[in-house]
Amino acid sequence: MVDLGQQKFFGRLHWIDIECGTGAFTAQISELCSPLQLLGIDSTEAQIEFAQKRDMQQSVIFHTRDAMALTYNVASLDIAVMALVLFFVPKPVLGLAEMKRVVRPGGIFAAYLWDVFREGLPVQVFHKESRKRGIQYSLPPSAEVSKMELHEELWNETNLWSVESTEIKASRKFGNFDEFWNINTSSPALSVVLEDLSSQEISEICSSPENQLHHGTSGCIVCEAHANAIKGIA
Repeated sequence: MVDLGQQKFFGRLHWIDIECGTGAFTAQISELCSPLQLLGIDSTEAQIEFAQKRDMQQSVIFHTRDAMALTYNVASLDIAVMALVLFFVPKPVLGLAEMKRVVRPGGIFAAYLWDVFREGLPVQVFHKESRKRGIQYSLPPSAEVSKMELHEELWNETNLWSVESTEIKASRKFGNFDEFWNINTSSPALSVVLEDLSSQEISEICSSPENQLHHGTSGCIVCEAHANAIKGIA
């Protein structure tokens, strides 16, 4: 995978962070990789406005762009990344084709996605509880591509070489269940679901995950998740 700590190898190159959202991953590239140029693009203007306010180690050029129609020259970039994004792209094939078009021969493609169908979501306990109760819980429009086998198939069909994939495990700690609940239910995906439920239903949903979560030795809540990651060379 693209190890952002390998500054010597990945530094002084032209990067693009596609559908960068709030710029969290862009900031890591800026800090750890010493890019010669770093572009951050997102299809949502509000996300770009938020990203532009972040403190960055190095200068970043942010644009509002469509991942399926990048407005950059052919073979003008060295590395293209998509962090937790590809399943939000309506047509992932076009998204990868655009990545390939703007990256030079020998350049690197890298992406990772939460494993939606194998309990990899950070909010898996909410997802599971909603499904059990028949509550509609929206998935990303291209959620199927999060499956490792489909992810690999897509990248191989794009005629990349040296394709490698791996699973990335992640965990987050929360001081207590209230902190876990408040932070996660404030996300756009979950807050929309909860808006349509009664206080009784919300109370029942709240009590069930509390019994399923892992409690650390200090009483904290530990939330596990995993993502499928892949890279290839143009």
